[in-house]
Parts: sequence; structure tokens; C-alpha cells
Amino acid sequence: MSLIRRLSGLLLPIAFAGLLPFASPSALAQAPGDTAASLRTAIEGWLKGRYKVDDVRRTPMPGVWEVRLGTDLIYVDEKGQYGFVDGAMIELKTGRNLTRERTDELLSINFKDLPLNLALKQVIGTGKRVVAVFEDVNCGYCRTMRKDLLALKDVTIYTFPVAILAPDSEVKARKALCAADKVAAWNDLMVNGKVPGNGGTCDTVLAKIKELSQKLTVSATPTVFFGNGKRLQGYVPADRFEKMLEENSRS
Repeated sequence: MSLIRRLSGLLLPIAFAGLLPFASPSALAQAPGDTAASLRTAIEGWLKGRYKVDDVRRTPMPGVWEVRLGTDLIYVDEKGQYGFVDGAMIELKTGRNLTRERTDELLSINFKDLPLNLALKQVIGTGKRVVAVFEDVNCGYCRTMRKDLLALKDVTIYTFPVAILAPDSEVKARKALCAADKVAAWNDLMVNGKVPGNGGTCDTVLAKIKELSQKLTVSATPTVFFGNGKRLQGYVPADRFEKMLEENSRS
């Protein structure tokens, strides 16, 4: 059961018993002029004129105000510094998504703790920048990202094959890992769809990689870890990935 549901189960009976001062509709009257005007200015400034604020009202929570944009609602503090948008806390002046930053922090790892001996290693150029990639051969975005990765300069790619998307994901992965040149076979499989012709009966590290992915809560592909431990889940265009790689490779 989620925390929100647990809290709802605790608070609602108290509210119905008259012990919790839930606000009446009259308490949701429009905010005083000065506060409404300042909040309106702050929000419209954050939105850079793309949308107009239709209404500003108090909420039952002290210091929190409701801002209506058409039929959409966001909630802000009374100074107009922070807002909740689709469940995320935004610093309005800078546009920073504080919730996402905190989530990124929680999902980060210590890159040095990765068992890199389980991965397929490929060095391009100097290899000074590093990434670890979890990918499934049946993942279309993984195949697109693989092409982008191979076009990078000065990078070391550690690939952790996972088999989570289809029944034959493991079959194909095993064949690549049983090839004489595992890295070349994996690249050919991902980029060109060429499945190696061996029986795929050798011992592989797929079971250990599966355990690792579960430990790291890698539940979707592609998932990338940069050298500083930051996680990227999903595909981003090549130019954006290059910027992220550079930013997250700085010591």
C-alpha cells in the first residue's frame, strides 16, 4: 500500500469525525488582491507568456495556493518561488525540476562498484569517457542507441546484455555471447539483426547480469549509467546523448 493511501486511511475517518478542520467551500475564496497579483506575475513569468493565469485561490493547506490555467491546476507557495506541477516540485525562477534532481540522485550508483568483468567491453579512440549500457536485443530503442554509441568518439562502452522483453531475447543473447568475438557479434546482432550461427550452448553471464539488473532496479531498456554514476533510462537523440555524456564525464 502506498504512503498516500495509508495517510488517506488515517486522515479521512478523523475528518468525518469533525476532528480535522477541512476547509469549507467559502474558505476557498479568491486570494487577496496583492497576493493574487504577485502570484499571477510569478507564474506567467515562469511560463514566459505562453499561458495566462485564469484564477488564484487559497487552498486548505496553509501557505499553499491554487493557480488555474484553463482546466489545469498547479499549486505554489505564497511567495511564488516553488510550484507542484504533475507531482513534481519546480523552482519557478530557474525552472529546475527539484523532484527529478532528487530522483536522479537516488537512482545514481557508484560506477566503480559495477562488476565490469561481466560486461562486453569496447574501446573507441582514447576511451576516456565511460558508459555502462543495459540492453535487450529485441529493444528497438536499444538498437538505435547502439548505432549512436558506435559513432561516439573517445568512449569505453561496457555492455550488459539483458533478456527481459521476449522469449527469444535470451536465445539471441546467448548466441552472441558464445561467438568467438563477442563484441563484434553483439554489435552485428544489434545493428544488423544478424544472429550468430552457433548453438548458444556455452556458459554465459546472463544469469549474473539478470541478478545485477534486479539489484540496480533496471526494469527497462535501454538503461545507461554514466561515469559519475548518473542513470539515463530510455533513448535520447544522439546530439543530446553526446552532451549528457560530456557533462557526466567531468571529474
